[in-house]
Amino acid sequence: MSLDNKEKREKKDIEGSRFREEIHSVAVRAGKRTYFFDVKATRKDELYLTITESKKRFDQKGDPFFEKHKIFLYREDFEKFSDGLNDVLGFIEDNQPIVTEIDEPEAVTAEYSNVEFEDLAR
Repeated sequence: MSLDNKEKREKKDIEGSRFREEIHSVAVRAGKRTYFFDVKATRKDELYLTITESKKRFDQKGDPFFEKHKIFLYREDFEKFSDGLNDVLGFIEDNQPIVTEIDEPEAVTAEYSNVEFEDLAR
């Protein structure tokens, strides 16, 4: 007999887990960073969003670790958050200079003189 999501969450709460089960998750890889958009539920079964930025770093010994920054976004804030995000994205679109051509570095050509091994012995 399988448990539905609500029963699974209740079972985890009873077991004392402080971490909420992800109901839906999307990972977006963007260069050196990964963004995770995770939908979770409160104990009252209200859905909320966590946005996590994860970036691989290295400690002083050279061992890798992941630096994470997390935002919790609750349903009552979705509209205001979305409005603010859309506003700043629109501003960037309107004010970012348009790049029409890709600047490629010019080829560097070195001039070499013809040296013979016999010349080195002199």
